[in-house]
Amino acid sequence: MNDKLMLKALTREHVPRRPLWIMRQAGRCLPEYRAMRETHSFKALSGSPKLAADVSLLPLRRYPFDAAIVFADIMSPLPALGVQFDFAPGPVVADPIRSQAGVDALRDPDAECLAPEVIETVARVREIAPDDVAVLGFCGAPWTLAAYLVEGRGVKDFPTLRAFAAAEPGVLDGLLAKLSTAMADYLIAQANAGADAVQVFDSWAGLLSLADWERLIRPHLQRLLDTVGETGVPRILFVQNAPHLLDAYAKLPAEAISVDWRTDIAAAQRRWSDRAVQGNIDPAVLLGGEDATRRAAQDLLARVETRGHIVNLGHGLLPETPLASIGALVEAVHREVVP
Repeated sequence: MNDKLMLKALTREHVPRRPLWIMRQAGRCLPEYRAMRETHSFKALSGSPKLAADVSLLPLRRYPFDAAIVFADIMSPLPALGVQFDFAPGPVVADPIRSQAGVDALRDPDAECLAPEVIETVARVREIAPDDVAVLGFCGAPWTLAAYLVEGRGVKDFPTLRAFAAAEPGVLDGLLAKLSTAMADYLIAQANAGADAVQVFDSWAGLLSLADWERLIRPHLQRLLDTVGETGVPRILFVQNAPHLLDAYAKLPAEAISVDWRTDIAAAQRRWSDRAVQGNIDPAVLLGGEDATRRAAQDLLARVETRGHIVNLGHGLLPETPLASIGALVEAVHREVVP
């Protein structure tokens, strides 16, 4: 019998209350995490299974969250493809990919070579986390990973990436094919290590028009999600700043769609009645304090049907988030009485 609220919500079963977790809950605003960062870089923390597992579990010591997401970065599996990068503070790629030769130089790694430290972290978290807490694995979507690989670093609107997509669609297709194969293997490895569900982050989904997205991106995301779905592990698809693409994303094979705060999640839930939905309080609301957070949570709970709803933010926690605001969010969700 499955007693994890998170998994019940993903399959749209009745739950005694909605599950709650928060993107980027494992770091940034927690004083325990900041203390660890005084002596360890992000790369060192995420590269050590023991330390990464400790960080993954930090929020559970403060709050009764219903999921622990593994502490890693979307770039973590890319060294297995031969990609060299560092953080400053976001990913900075040593040799951006701008040609067929760059795509050809990428290795086709065996699954066991894809961030083995992350796979061990998943296993450690699953072993230590309470039985009723879901462990979440994740990866970056092929397009979002390509954004960093082509542009070289995160910049506003990724103009080099968009120019590359227009000038070299065949080369981009080859890059996305390699990334989708590797990310499918990576998610399956996380599931095999104990992840109860996996989330695909498409943080730069909204850069393309619908027509270009259908032509360039859909086939690769479809293949990735289909391949992972063969294992039976539930899939969550997070879509950032792409209101013009949401209905297209909702047609992809995922058990849940996670949307940012710009989206009317209640309307989305009605439109996609066969999918769970996740989200979507604006992370900035929590900066406004306990009362503002409580009001936003109560409004969300009132507008969105309980069945198939996972409470989360519309993006990750901001570093300056007051801990009391997180507590107010937890309290509001736990006080709801589900008929």
